[in-house]
Amino acid sequence: MNWYPLSERLRPREFDDVVGQEHLTGNKGIIRGAVESGKLFSMILYGPPGTGKTTIGEIIKSKLGNRYHFEFFSASLQGTGDLKKHFEHGERLKRVGQQLVLFVDEIHRLNKSQQDVFLPVTEKGLIILIGATTENPSFEVNPALLSRCRLVILKNLKREDIANLLRKAMEKDSLLRESNVKVDEDVIEVISQSSGGDARIALNLLDTLVESAAALDRSVLDLEVMNELSVLPSGRYTKKGEEHYDLISAFIKSMRGSDPDAALYYMLRMLEGGEDPKFIARRMV
Repeated sequence: MNWYPLSERLRPREFDDVVGQEHLTGNKGIIRGAVESGKLFSMILYGPPGTGKTTIGEIIKSKLGNRYHFEFFSASLQGTGDLKKHFEHGERLKRVGQQLVLFVDEIHRLNKSQQDVFLPVTEKGLIILIGATTENPSFEVNPALLSRCRLVILKNLKREDIANLLRKAMEKDSLLRESNVKVDEDVIEVISQSSGGDARIALNLLDTLVESAAALDRSVLDLEVMNELSVLPSGRYTKKGEEHYDLISAFIKSMRGSDPDAALYYMLRMLEGGEDPKFIARRMV
């Protein structure tokens, strides 16, 4: 049997299963509405890694009827010659009453001239373009192409979203259940804070920790076992770790010492690590 990482094993198959993007995939979500009404439009999916861009593309593919034909294109692995083959296929589909939906992963990796080739085919309706990017489209996507697409923004996943996803994984994934390793809530909390809002990182980290704990014949994965395994990247900020106290202390001393550069640096370290802004604000006051 082929093995797949946990993030792939738990990849949502339905719009209802997508976490943290209700404005897109919920009952009144714009993408869900477009798919279910048969009025799909060209769009640029913009959001941080691990927030569901490729997953949404996969669900769109599974929901399209016979009128559409869905294909993937990787901007990091394929070139302009491959794009032209897709467009030629789109022309053939058009002649038989179908339309090509082309999902372009990492569209920001295409240079300006490569992006220009999309202008005539989107203008004529030869293809419906779904571009996915982690980079700001205002800087990385041609304005002319951006004007022909709808900009769709995916939200960064909250710690609560990640934690719920991890709990769901422990309940639903057969390989995790078969490991007979119980995961402490503190571990779920630390993983949620350490993943930077990236569901893929969080799920695969949980998978690695559980697998490692099982290999050591540990029936419980707690913070002690987690630290023993040393799987978390060093220096990652968590509210339960020692760095929580070190950074807030350094932040307060920087303000007292009238060092704005240092204060901003420590504040951003905490915010990027998932600290509650209210906690920081109270210390500032």
